[in-house]
Amino acid sequence: MSKRVILAGGGHAHLAVLADWALNPLPDSDRWLVSSSSHTAYSGMLPGWLAGHYRAEELMIDLEPMAARAGAKLIVTDAIGIDTRRNILTLASGQDIAFDLLSLATGGEADVAALAALGDRVLPIRPVPGFMAGWTSFLETQSSAASISVAIVGGGAAGVEIALAVASALDRRPGTARVALVTPQDGFLAGHSPRVRKAALAQLAGRGVEVHFARATGREGALWLSNGAALNVDCVIAATGSRAPAWLASSGLACTPSGFVAVGADMRSTSHPAIFAAGDIIERVDRRLERSGVHAVKAGPVLAANLRAAISGTKPSRYQPRRRTLYLLALGNRRAILSWGGFMAIGRWVWRLKDWIDRRFVARHSPHPGTRTAGTLLPLTVADGTAVDSDAQGR
Repeated sequence: MSKRVILAGGGHAHLAVLADWALNPLPDSDRWLVSSSSHTAYSGMLPGWLAGHYRAEELMIDLEPMAARAGAKLIVTDAIGIDTRRNILTLASGQDIAFDLLSLATGGEADVAALAALGDRVLPIRPVPGFMAGWTSFLETQSSAASISVAIVGGGAAGVEIALAVASALDRRPGTARVALVTPQDGFLAGHSPRVRKAALAQLAGRGVEVHFARATGREGALWLSNGAALNVDCVIAATGSRAPAWLASSGLACTPSGFVAVGADMRSTSHPAIFAAGDIIERVDRRLERSGVHAVKAGPVLAANLRAAISGTKPSRYQPRRRTLYLLALGNRRAILSWGGFMAIGRWVWRLKDWIDRRFVARHSPHPGTRTAGTLLPLTVADGTAVDSDAQGR
């Protein structure tokens, strides 16, 4: 009998699954894709868009043709719940869909609880299309302002890149601008080498970005810092990371103490073998894995292989990240920092490398008229349980 396989979420890992189905149709299956939008934005190019290097459409991957090539029915709505006893996915549209296999890549939710008192001055970076619309609207409302003050809360790679990109964006407008980055000191580019952190601090200082090593709270109309300072800001960009979607707590799935789906190296729920998950919605129980888009991309081929293995009853593969990851940190001025283990480089050539990788990733998921479909898809070979290198660089 045909088994119903549902992909919930248009995350980067599911792009790999759709590509796998397009190249080699999943046998004996009824395939569905549920996504909150008909397009998914490649987050690696978001700082470049902020800095004016890309048009909005250059970040977007159209899920409709991808789903069609994969033989999957696309439903544009949010997944809001799972009945794990009956294997039913509940959608915001009011539909309940039964499944035999379910894969979750819906992403986490922006964690803005500490900033909520600032109301509509807070602009989370997720979801990316919402952030892009919000930033565009903010610039329009501030078009005649003599000065603009923007704070970025969060010192991970995304926060640093966005701070530098915002500095570039505001340099192009008349008037004065103040840009601040607020992060706990131990959260500043955590996981990167001391050389990278030192270089990034020098770039921030050179571009006039204030760095405050503190925790931030929104209250009394300002951004209050744990060191006692207060920043009066027009916009607070929240690059504070993700929290688990609230509906997971009542799903019956095994979750980690922080509320994310607990999975093993095979990307399978530790409590419900019919459910897989990847990206910002998971935490591995077998090892600590940095919450980074690179892992969502590189786990995608393993996820695709294991959904296929679940249908055929064959041995699953395991996602084992490499010991070293290539990181490319955009600096907002067509320059970037490259790091690979202890090696670091900085310059325009690094930006050109990052630009090539990013554009190639989007192009491979965006077929053009007259091109051969198979040639535009991400390779999905899995050898010895390890995903091959993808074209998406670490973030």
